[in-house]
Amino acid sequence: MSNRLVVLTGIVAVAAIARLVPHPPNVTPVAAMALFGGAYLANRRLAFVLPIAAMLLSDLVLGYSLYGRTLLFSQPVVYACILVTVAIGRLVKDRHSPLQVGSATLASSILFYVVTNFAVWAGGHLYPYTGAGLASCYVAAIPFFRNSLIGDMAFTALLFGGFALLEMRLPFLREESQVAV
Repeated sequence: MSNRLVVLTGIVAVAAIARLVPHPPNVTPVAAMALFGGAYLANRRLAFVLPIAAMLLSDLVLGYSLYGRTLLFSQPVVYACILVTVAIGRLVKDRHSPLQVGSATLASSILFYVVTNFAVWAGGHLYPYTGAGLASCYVAAIPFFRNSLIGDMAFTALLFGGFALLEMRLPFLREESQVAV
């Protein structure tokens, strides 16, 4: 395993562990972890598997310690959003400009908000199954979206910016310094 892969895997693992630290609602590194994995992990399969595995392990810990159960009805929808976020990260794989990464972060935040809140409306009993009920669900989730967007932007800047700084200081982490296999 290359030094670059070890460091990238470690960064994704630390981001997943950061979910376990007390934080404001929805201010987590989940989307940033998925975008980062998609953008930086050269192995396509690993790019998708590593963020999902990290989420699954941290979900098991949170499930047992916080919720009293390991599985929540919304997890398949959340995991699907994570996989799409990894795919969005793959789109910026060769373009790590602040505009590209910021746009990818915004797109993944909006995707998560729209899809997961639709799932809450469709699969729950909190809102009536009407257009007004769906609108109420989305309106009620705006504070959570704000927090998610803030967290997504901050953690994405930290992961992408931090790794860019590491690459500048540690030449062995640069992709072009890796021997093709």
